[in-house]
Amino acid sequence: MLRLPFELGLALRYLRPKKNFVSVITLFCVLGVALGVAVLIVVIAVMSGFDLELRRKLIGFSAHLKVVTPGHPMESWQKTMGQIETQPGVKGVAPFILSQVLMQTQPDPRLRGPQSFAPLVRGIDSELEGRVSVLTNRVIEGEFDLRGSGVLVGSTLADQLRIQVGDRVALHSTAALQRMLESRKTKQPELVPAENYEVRGIFQVGYDQIDASFIAVSLANAQELFSQGEGVNGLSVMLEDSAPENTRLRQDQLQEHLGPEFRVVSWLDENRDILGAIEVEKDAMLIILFVVMIVAAFCIVCSQIAFVIRKTREVGMLKSMGATTGQVVMVFLAQSSMVGVVGVVMGVGAGMVMVSIRNDFLHFMRWATGRQLFPQSIYSFAEIPALVLKEDLMLICGVSLVICLLAGVVPAWIAASMRPVEALRNE
Repeated sequence: MLRLPFELGLALRYLRPKKNFVSVITLFCVLGVALGVAVLIVVIAVMSGFDLELRRKLIGFSAHLKVVTPGHPMESWQKTMGQIETQPGVKGVAPFILSQVLMQTQPDPRLRGPQSFAPLVRGIDSELEGRVSVLTNRVIEGEFDLRGSGVLVGSTLADQLRIQVGDRVALHSTAALQRMLESRKTKQPELVPAENYEVRGIFQVGYDQIDASFIAVSLANAQELFSQGEGVNGLSVMLEDSAPENTRLRQDQLQEHLGPEFRVVSWLDENRDILGAIEVEKDAMLIILFVVMIVAAFCIVCSQIAFVIRKTREVGMLKSMGATTGQVVMVFLAQSSMVGVVGVVMGVGAGMVMVSIRNDFLHFMRWATGRQLFPQSIYSFAEIPALVLKEDLMLICGVSLVICLLAGVVPAWIAASMRPVEALRNE
């Protein structure tokens, strides 16, 4: 039969539920630790999910790397594209043109005249774009057709301007507007007519800021619209592995291979601010929510001190029978450790359940309150993303157990410092 160590067996005996005030406090300590761990798991999982989904949306629309020639269009882009395709780790390459235009919709009888907006135009090669972007298979209405004067519009932008498939839109390039503005200073003002396009499809990447501010046209139309001849703004490069470490490695290798005439920009560089903000928020939430564990630890301290006071006579008898100071300390440290272990196990279970039903709970709250508690226009996601990382789970459980263990140090030291004669005399 397995015999437990003296200290552990006595601690388990002391922790048996009894109908007294100390047992109630101990129960609340366990529940406090469990609640703290569960809240930490849910919040950190949601923050990790936000980070992962945002990276997926950004990478899905924009490639891992962009190669540009600062200050001027890239003329011999076909040759450069061939050089990039031979580099290790490169999955696909495609040209692009990116600039802003003034877009005007056709007159709508439901509104006072046409609607205007200044979206970003992305000129793409229909045959090559699928190598570097998910845009080709994200059309939810109409079809992916940029032949002739075809244009694709983001779903959020289409909703805002009431654009439907088959509508006509007029695009005014910034260069044309600038040319008209400068011509007003001459005796013969120039009028540059807008380019008319037909909406062939509406795409939805899933990230609201992209769906609300981008439209797409063919590469040839973009070259004509922005008077770039045969040149492009740059090349999009898709890598086989989008991990930050690999992205940085391939970025440096490609920059060294192409030389100083080119500039290689990664998706980490383009989205540094938003990704950094999420990382800072995650760290801040982790620190703030560990305060919940500290509060639970104070409860453990209080319950253990109350327990030591109730067991003063027994502590005195133990020491008079030869129990060492270390053994008495271990008894009470084992108590606080077991409270922490039970609380952490319960918290992990509760946290994982809460993560799994998060969206069901969100739908219930929407139904019960009649309000959009997680509006897509603000958070850019239709549902709450979540990702439980092993390293986050180990950090939460490890730090929580350490806090609970440290909470038992003071009561254990108080019990160990008692003198047997004085403890028995006080009883």
